[in-house]
Amino acid sequence: MRGTTRGRGDTATRGERHLRHVGASAHRRVVLSMRLRVCFVLFVTLLMIVVSGCGARRAHNLERIFAEARGREGKRPVIVIPGILGSQLVNRRTGEVVWPSAFRSIDDGMSLPLTPDLVANRDELYAAKIIDVAYLARLAPGIYVYQELLDALRRYAGYREGDWDTPAPDGDRDTFYIFPYDFRRDNVETARELVRRIDELKRKLGRPDLRFNIVAHSMGGLVARYAAMYGDADLPDGDVPPQPTWAGASSINKIFMFGTPNEGSAEAFVTILEGYSITEGLRPRVRLFNKLTPEDAVSIPAVFQLLPHGEAARFLDENLQQIKVDLYDPETWRRYKWSAINNPGFRERFARGRVQSEADAKMQSGSPADLDAYLAAVLRRAKRFHEALNAVARVEQKTVPLFALGGDCEETLAAPVLLREVKTGNWETLFRPRGLRNSAGKRISRKEVTRAMFAPGDGRVTRRSLLGKESETEKGKSLFNKMLPLAYGVFACDLHSDLQNNKTLQENALTLLISEVTQ
Repeated sequence: MRGTTRGRGDTATRGERHLRHVGASAHRRVVLSMRLRVCFVLFVTLLMIVVSGCGARRAHNLERIFAEARGREGKRPVIVIPGILGSQLVNRRTGEVVWPSAFRSIDDGMSLPLTPDLVANRDELYAAKIIDVAYLARLAPGIYVYQELLDALRRYAGYREGDWDTPAPDGDRDTFYIFPYDFRRDNVETARELVRRIDELKRKLGRPDLRFNIVAHSMGGLVARYAAMYGDADLPDGDVPPQPTWAGASSINKIFMFGTPNEGSAEAFVTILEGYSITEGLRPRVRLFNKLTPEDAVSIPAVFQLLPHGEAARFLDENLQQIKVDLYDPETWRRYKWSAINNPGFRERFARGRVQSEADAKMQSGSPADLDAYLAAVLRRAKRFHEALNAVARVEQKTVPLFALGGDCEETLAAPVLLREVKTGNWETLFRPRGLRNSAGKRISRKEVTRAMFAPGDGRVTRRSLLGKESETEKGKSLFNKMLPLAYGVFACDLHSDLQNNKTLQENALTLLISEVTQ
């Protein structure tokens, strides 16, 4: 019958079936629409609950937070000390900025002479100022290094910048002074220069009783610590144990350390072997063409003084078990062929007078024995510097409280792995994790290697190093007889090169600074 479809008991006409299909489809669409609306309502309700319960995430408004406090007068003066690579180096003879710069200078090298007489190893470069913003090219955007920290002192805390040479009459309060320095030099030499400049500034201000707060980043914290512990004194001769006098406490009130490697940094060891750029670790990641090369790094005593201290120097074998390595022994460096000094090509060029170091482009030369003597001298100096920082006063002295501000969200190298090639007997020093096989041939995953090699930190300094050793026997003791008189510590998620610009850390430091007056 035309217009009719029959089958399996269905007697409806085609038109009736079409209407029934349309109705069912419409019903399904209505049901689906209702379900979507219910889901949407539930989602919005849940979102409102979360937002109302937790609140919106906002950045720290330091200008509002310190609106009232920054107008408070009489704040104790501050000295700002940058970290390694944080001071502009200029050629005294030509006026050229050698560091930082986009391209390596034709006339100037970053390397110091390589002789065992570390004090005499000098060139024409001097520290002109702190690096607030580094420009890679004339039209390129700048990389903020210390600008945000200095702006925070001015804008939020109510400080003004002072002049070391001609301080204002009221330069004994509400003022910050910047201490740039040649970061290549020995840290004890730099600390002694800091003490002398502070004494001269106090004389000019007519305030022999004046004490400064110090805000220091990275290695600058070690400079400040030595100045506080020993004043203008050099390291003792021979093997005489350093004995803290806390002579600097007469001029230093408190030290705020942003990412200071109080137990050293394994990344400093990497720098000696591989070099370093000032823009490493910065966001966005931009690299200067002019970097600190391995040949530069090995000539810089300060880098060796950033090495892990004594027992804090951890190395692992192929089983990820800790092995004893003496970082202060030149023989250790020869065995593992560490640094340019133990590179056959570098030793040959040095012997032929093909190693540039002096600012006037002179080439230095000598025998391989001279290089070995230099390495022994710089390692010896680093060991003595570490011993001085780790020493504890025998009698109660007026100490300088330390305040630690750092990062602990980044995996940070803590223990390189030493691997020996069975066939050749050559050693490989592993800084970056990878899967490997242990002595029994068992596969160790990259995740396991990472966990063994790295620890929480800021990417260059571990949390443990910033806080220093805090043994159970030291708990409850007064600050004077602790290796690290740490009064306060706070952490945030940021990289080493950005800690001084972190708003959370700035807020903590500024709160403590503003609360103080000189009277």
